[in-house]
Amino acid sequence: MRDGDVRDFAQIFANRFAHSQIIQGFYSMSIPATQMRPGMIIKHNNQLHVVFSVEHRTPGNLRAFIQAKLKNLRTGAMFVERFRSPDPIDRVKVDEVKMEYLYNDGDDFYFMDESFEQTVLKRDTLGDAVEYLTPNLSISVSFHDGKAVGIELPTFVEMTVMKTEPGIKSATASSVTKPAEMETGLVVQVPPFINEGEKIRVDTAEGAYMSRA
Repeated sequence: MRDGDVRDFAQIFANRFAHSQIIQGFYSMSIPATQMRPGMIIKHNNQLHVVFSVEHRTPGNLRAFIQAKLKNLRTGAMFVERFRSPDPIDRVKVDEVKMEYLYNDGDDFYFMDESFEQTVLKRDTLGDAVEYLTPNLSISVSFHDGKAVGIELPTFVEMTVMKTEPGIKSATASSVTKPAEMETGLVVQVPPFINEGEKIRVDTAEGAYMSRA
């Protein structure tokens, strides 16, 4: 390889990782607080935490902020932290295994990898991520020190509307919404034309309606 090629390759490598770093043996990258999702692993105050729940809040005329419940992976301590919407968050990529969600038995949630090995995660580990788990959903299970500690949800999931008020045929998309309950119990604000039995796409970062599936 010529010297010029080496320099070009080095520059490409540097650009690719300009906004990422290796922390304590784990790969991390910076994301805005608005992209946090339940089940995600982040570095906060120099320690690893799993995101237990996320709330997007806009109090009156004040600036919007993110309120997240975090669980310390080392101590197990749970606490609530506030972030401004543009705040950078260190998203940590630990060992991840692609799996398929199978079912839950009470507070036990079962996942299976490509070799048909099953992994069980508790509700108190998954947090609000359980509200987006539908059978056969493909996700990544995060492992730390050989133990499953969280999951990586897709950016959106397709869910079925189980309960909502009857739709209005003449209605069009607008600021007017109504509550709709999904098969997991998650309640999403949907447009008035959505009916029971319809499939919709739900943003897993905000729990918000995106579109019909």
